[in-house]
Amino acid sequence: MPRFSKSPRFLIIAALLAVGVAAAAVFGFGRGAAPQAATSAELAAPLEFVASDLTALAARPITRALPISGTLVAVNQAQVKAKVAVEVRGILVREGDRVKAGQVIAKLDTADLAARLAERAGTRDSTRAQFELAEKNRVTNQSLLGKGYISQNAFDNFDSVSRANRASLDAADAQVRLAQNALRDATVVAPISGIVAKKYVPVGEKTAIDAPLFWIVDLDSLELQAMVPAGEVGGVASGMAATLAVDGMPDARFAARVDRVNPATEPGTRSIVVFLTVPNADHVLKSGMFANGTIRLAASAPLSVLPASAVRSEAGQPVVWTIEAGKLTRRAVVLGVRDDTNGTVEIKSGLPAGVPVLAARFENLKEGAAAVAKADSGNRP
Repeated sequence: MPRFSKSPRFLIIAALLAVGVAAAAVFGFGRGAAPQAATSAELAAPLEFVASDLTALAARPITRALPISGTLVAVNQAQVKAKVAVEVRGILVREGDRVKAGQVIAKLDTADLAARLAERAGTRDSTRAQFELAEKNRVTNQSLLGKGYISQNAFDNFDSVSRANRASLDAADAQVRLAQNALRDATVVAPISGIVAKKYVPVGEKTAIDAPLFWIVDLDSLELQAMVPAGEVGGVASGMAATLAVDGMPDARFAARVDRVNPATEPGTRSIVVFLTVPNADHVLKSGMFANGTIRLAASAPLSVLPASAVRSEAGQPVVWTIEAGKLTRRAVVLGVRDDTNGTVEIKSGLPAGVPVLAARFENLKEGAAAVAKADSGNRP
């Protein structure tokens, strides 16, 4: 039977291979086991939330804000119209000028009006002279009638002439007053204090009666006419405060106050007009500007509310994340009214009282993950 002998070189190589295989096995085992142990540790560690990360249902009143919008208009404004048909001789103000009530703002041609007044005054004076003569004759003949020198029929004639002249004198007086009024109306004055917003006629044009000459607005106080749904108007009352933003002034906010509420809905709508007064002593706001804002309604009775930041929308459903029995739980909730002023929202159902709720949005949350509430260290964000 053959025998195989091993050389010293072969034995050395075999020993080295054995050592290498053993080292590789040990090294490979160490590298594979470490990640597995770390993963287990990670799964076992719960998520920690400090008290400032958590909130819970609280009973608080809700302050609602009713959205409104509309166009600002001047509370006091006037359109100056021509009362006589004459030529415009001079315009004394321009658009944008401030005027005071009673200030003369235009001159009209008054030559014809003055001549007409003089003519009618002369007619009145002539009629007065005729009346005075007729009245003197009536008085004289009344004395003669008493003494029997004239008949009753003759006296009646004198009395009739006197009465006719009295009526003519009254008519002449009325014509004089009309001519005086026409001459006075030819002086165009501002009916209110304000700013000339529009000039309608140029110099040299002949005006027609009731034709517009100027439009004057008083910017000291503006008014917003807002349409409010009939279902919401019950919560609106005179004196309620409002805040407005005006187009073209994105960084400014203006105070307003509900002045009155229309008692009837607008035809063809289910809305009611609410009138808000907007103080404007510095004349920053202009008539015709568009504004939108909110009316602060009266606070409701205490409701169950959460900070609005604690509610998120997932697939169109409002949800909150809670910590229950040491685990994260996602709860669908039903919302009620929102208080944008205080940043809260009513929770009508879906959340028991006293359950810790994550107060802000956290990413990558997994339902059922271990979680605990940890006391704050004293440095809240």
